[in-house]
Amino acid sequence: MAHADVTADEQKRGMFNSRRVFILAAIGSAVGLGNIWRFPYVAYENGGGAFVIPYLVALLTAGIPFLFLDYALGHRNRGSAPLSFARQSRRTEGLGWWQVGICFMIGVYYAAVLAWALRYTFFSFNESWGDDPEGYFFGEFLEVSEPGVTLDPVWGVMIPLAVVWAALIAVLVLGVQKGIGMLSLIFIPILVIAFVALVARSLFLDGAMDGLDTLFTPDWEALTKPGVWAAAYGQIFFSLSIGFGIMITYSSYVKRDTDMPGSGLVVGFANSGFELLAGIGVFAALGFMAQANGVAVDEVASSGIGLAFIAFPTIISEASFGAFIGVLFFASLVIAGFTSLVSVLEVVISAVRDKFEMTRVGAVVAVSVPCALVSLVFLGTTSGLYVLDIIDNFMNKFGILFVAIVSMVVLAWVVRALPSMADHLNEYSSIPISAWWKVLVGFIAPIALAYVLVREFIDTVDTPYGGYPGWMLNVFGWGTVVAVIVFGFVATRVPWRPETTLQVPESPTPRQPSGEVR
Repeated sequence: MAHADVTADEQKRGMFNSRRVFILAAIGSAVGLGNIWRFPYVAYENGGGAFVIPYLVALLTAGIPFLFLDYALGHRNRGSAPLSFARQSRRTEGLGWWQVGICFMIGVYYAAVLAWALRYTFFSFNESWGDDPEGYFFGEFLEVSEPGVTLDPVWGVMIPLAVVWAALIAVLVLGVQKGIGMLSLIFIPILVIAFVALVARSLFLDGAMDGLDTLFTPDWEALTKPGVWAAAYGQIFFSLSIGFGIMITYSSYVKRDTDMPGSGLVVGFANSGFELLAGIGVFAALGFMAQANGVAVDEVASSGIGLAFIAFPTIISEASFGAFIGVLFFASLVIAGFTSLVSVLEVVISAVRDKFEMTRVGAVVAVSVPCALVSLVFLGTTSGLYVLDIIDNFMNKFGILFVAIVSMVVLAWVVRALPSMADHLNEYSSIPISAWWKVLVGFIAPIALAYVLVREFIDTVDTPYGGYPGWMLNVFGWGTVVAVIVFGFVATRVPWRPETTLQVPESPTPRQPSGEVR
């Protein structure tokens, strides 16, 4: 890379070679499994068409402002999450390692869902699940045991899981541009084409319009319920890949003269556009399923694993050209999930490289091999579904959400970093970053997300999640939440290598004022 504004250190770390590649990589990270199997049901449960209002308010008042915060941290400080926090203030380094711990835990279980989707892509050709998709998924495919922890392998899961990890390692070894960048350039357009084709086919299924009526019929009274607004803020936050190091890491790989706020708007609205598209496709298909079974749409509406691996196989079995729908749906899950998982693991790899001055290959091996082994041992077994479900629930609600709130409060009120971050964003911004952003990041977003967090905590304490045994929730739920926090602050005790400067890197070329309004 021969750009005049790229330092030797940046060349060593790796760089996206254009803003377009960065935007596609950021979209690839943001668009994941949650967009496809979570958003449609959240919207349906919280006012249908009326949910669009709190959703857009949450996007504009919390999602995009927090995205700008992540961008400012990584782009200004030119490092992984821990190094970027440390360069902002040595007192905040632990927040970066807390995020690294969260990403490691997500990597462990997220790969298993990709392995399931990969198998189901091929199952779609001959409808391997037969007449009982639910029984097949839990029984013959996952071989689910009684709640507990076993190490009995399920080879039908373990083998594709190993394939997923091999592909992940190969992409990550190739580096920022040749691996992550090229993956995004190739697969994000494929994902969009495949999903548009899926939606187009779903719209012509019998009963599709009933499904869309169910999804989009507005319940205006829902707008008066605090829980609906909390759901909107929670959905925006979870779907944008913000608050746990991904966008900090990716933005550190972008040239210094890039318009980061403008890029953030593209990423934010592209992510939301894909969620809306997913809602249309999923509920059109559910409308068909409801009509075929002679029931109301709300009786077949579901989210998460139940939607993907039980409801959709049922639709595939009953619809004409079902194999076509199945391949498009599960391939979309694989692509969306794979690009997201690459970004999650890159957070950990980038942090290890910065801390220990390791080569890219060395860091990929040091991170991915242990993560893969833990994933295979715990998720490729008959109890893998339980472990995955508990970690996913607690890490999203009490890991990502908690660290994001703490990060905003610390950066805004403890180290008073927002003015310098706004100045940095304004260097090349097409959007003036002024007092409005500081108010949203310093007040509105943390208050809204804190409300979501408190509601989730009260609900979880009142009703233990999933009916699982208390010891499982304590070990894989609350235990993992506490473990990543402890890891975050223990990791700060490990000294940085002497070669690593904790000063904010100077730009190698003079920056020109942009005439911003402050």
